[in-house]
Amino acid sequence: MTASTANSPRMSHTPADVSIEPRNLNFNVEAALATDWHSGDPFITAYYNALSIMFPVGEQQFIDSVKHYRDQITDPELMAEIRGFTAQESIHRREHQKYNEALCSSRGYSLDKLEAPIRRRIAWAQKHMPPIVHLGATVAYEHWTAILADALLRRPEMMEGAEPHLAALWRWHAIEESEHKAVAFDVYRAVGGTPNMRRRLMIAITLEFFWDTFRHMRAMLKDYKGSKVKLWLGGMKFLFGKGGAMRGLGRPWMDFFRRDFHPWDHDNREIVATVTRSLQLNMQAAE
Repeated sequence: MTASTANSPRMSHTPADVSIEPRNLNFNVEAALATDWHSGDPFITAYYNALSIMFPVGEQQFIDSVKHYRDQITDPELMAEIRGFTAQESIHRREHQKYNEALCSSRGYSLDKLEAPIRRRIAWAQKHMPPIVHLGATVAYEHWTAILADALLRRPEMMEGAEPHLAALWRWHAIEESEHKAVAFDVYRAVGGTPNMRRRLMIAITLEFFWDTFRHMRAMLKDYKGSKVKLWLGGMKFLFGKGGAMRGLGRPWMDFFRRDFHPWDHDNREIVATVTRSLQLNMQAAE
């Protein structure tokens, strides 16, 4: 260890036993994406597909916002985590780009049209907002992905009835989002980002998240032939009813607004390790 390394302030607060290493996996999901791949249910399928549409554009923005501050990071641990974060998000971006292209090709959706509002919003922010705001927005989005990932990992029933390769893809994504959930946060704090700014940005990002999700779902379900009232009422039960996909997220979302909050206050290392072992066994069995 050099003297400069020994004297560098510790900026990373990710637990020492958490490894942020990319898993360079490829998922054979193209055929399944032409179907209502989750339980034969068009609403549940559209929900997960809608989330996927956001990822390639968003994850590139996350990578760029963190890499912008690399020169200000003196902690070698955090620098290594930035490299792991960038590699993981790059592979997520690749796999979800393939996912989205196959989905839109097989279902007749326009990927350009679905992505356009997000691209315009990012372009406007890049023109009018300073880099610390982009990083703060990444911190807020990373908290959303972390709490969604945690729910998916803790509740295996959320993927019951899903096509196996797609279930594996979503669990893999959730594992890696959990592993790197504090990287952008630690960079933000290290370069002078404030609690007040991240709180304000979380409000804006939450509105954007729900707006984009439901905009995508509406486009995907516009040609549904049955009763759309029943479809959406049943869908709201899936999202917000007892055991719903969004239930239980309120408290971890609110924790973000504490001045002393850190993502690893939600310590889910044990469940991440358990699901990782299970996923590896399932992937081996699939091969």
